Amino acid sequence: MKENLKYSDQNVGLNTPPTPENIPAKEELGFDEPGKPKDPVKPVKKSNKSRKAVQEFLGGDYLSKEWVTGNLSYILYVALLAMIYIANTYYTEKKFKTIERTKNELKELRYEYITTKSILMFQGRQSEISKRAIKQGLKEAKMPPYKILYSGEALKSMKP
Repeated sequence: MKENLKYSDQNVGLNTPPTPENIPAKEELGFDEPGKPKDPVKPVKKSNKSRKAVQEFLGGDYLSKEWVTGNLSYILYVALLAMIYIANTYYTEKKFKTIERTKNELKELRYEYITTKSILMFQGRQSEISKRAIKQGLKEAKMPPYKILYSGEALKSMKP
């Protein structure tokens, strides 16, 4: 309690009412006009931490910090994982292009198969075969085919 009294006004007691003699003047309190401070309070300028961090990073001081050198193995591990991820992406894109190329080739071969099959079926008709035979000098038979029967003895007798 005594500590608090040393900061209070010496003339004013705890139970004494305020009088004009023991009320401090406006100038002593720091006010020119009632309710307005004497000197305007200036805002405290905030330090720009991000700007400092960028300057440290670009200056090279960032890499000499203890936590960077302490975590160098972890940083290298993350860099290795990033390179594996990038390589995997390139590999996947290459495989995808190969698969698409194979699909297009398969589609072209299927079209070629269907075309060749339809041409073969058309050329396999009897009318088309007879037209080609006539061009080669063969004539169509007028008599239906018949079976020739023979026995094994007839073949033995024909031999000399």
